[in-house]
Amino acid sequence: MNNEGFDGMKLVIQLPALNESATIGQVLDGLPKTLPGIAEIQVVVVDDGSSDGTGRIAAERGAQVVVHDRPRGVGAAFRSGLSRSIDLLPDILVTMDADGQFNPKDIPALIAPILAGEADFVSASRFHDPALEPAMPKAKRWGNGVIARWLSRMTGREFHDVSCGFRAYARKAFLRLNPQGDFTYTHEVFLSLAFAGLRIREVPVVVRGVREHGKSRVAGNLFRYAWQAAAIILATYRDYRPLAFFGALAAALGAPGVAALGFLGFHWARTGALFPYKAVGFAGGALCGAALLVFLIGLVAAMLARVRSGLEAALLRAGEIDYRLRVAERRAEMGSPNVPAPPP
Repeated sequence: MNNEGFDGMKLVIQLPALNESATIGQVLDGLPKTLPGIAEIQVVVVDDGSSDGTGRIAAERGAQVVVHDRPRGVGAAFRSGLSRSIDLLPDILVTMDADGQFNPKDIPALIAPILAGEADFVSASRFHDPALEPAMPKAKRWGNGVIARWLSRMTGREFHDVSCGFRAYARKAFLRLNPQGDFTYTHEVFLSLAFAGLRIREVPVVVRGVREHGKSRVAGNLFRYAWQAAAIILATYRDYRPLAFFGALAAALGAPGVAALGFLGFHWARTGALFPYKAVGFAGGALCGAALLVFLIGLVAAMLARVRSGLEAALLRAGEIDYRLRVAERRAEMGSPNVPAPPP
């Protein structure tokens, strides 16, 4: 796990920001400069098209700033930040918001399970400990609970908070990430890492439930958030569990189709005629045919999912090799002895 190119482990802290000039300076000033078990800490800020000088403030605080020419969404900002962060060769990646909701003093607790070798991905949880739940609108709290239960059922694990952006990733976790959604990334990441079998932990933290400045661009409109989040969750589930996804669709189509055909058959057995329910038979046949077609699509998607799984494993291995080679190159440039050979 250790970064072979340096005397200790390296932590990168990544923050997406859109017009957070009122808070980002204070947040960056509060980030830890040293941590037990960590030899180096660097900060990456993704300025997602801000118009208030957010990026300038971050640069003045010493952060590496990735600039979007226009707002592209939290998910897109996460992808851009992830790419820059990986270039910095970290052992651990921490993500947090720039609006001041999270306390930087909780970072040691967040990375502790990774340092101890007990987890690959750690998420701060606002709801794991009822005594620490933040104040927030009832509709928003209810929605968070519904999504957490939904993802828990999908993955077969129990999660209390799957929407929090305060997280820590070990190298084997962040190297395998390839999120696709622009609107948000939190649920997609949870599902992909859970389906990959990584060890996931939740750490209870105290979080401010209401922003003091500005408005959340993800959860500002609950209806839009619910629609966008559901679309991303279903797309991720479809890609990683295609037989379950398409099987459920096939069952939803096939059940009424079989019921319609059964009704028509019962009517024919009782009366010896199909009249006046021929249309019911046509509808039932169409639904059963559609169900069969959807199931066949699911079989094809399952084969593609196996190919995807193999490609992801190969890309993870390639990423590890590239990481080690680049660390060795940097160590050689620094004149350090005992340059490690990359793995075979």
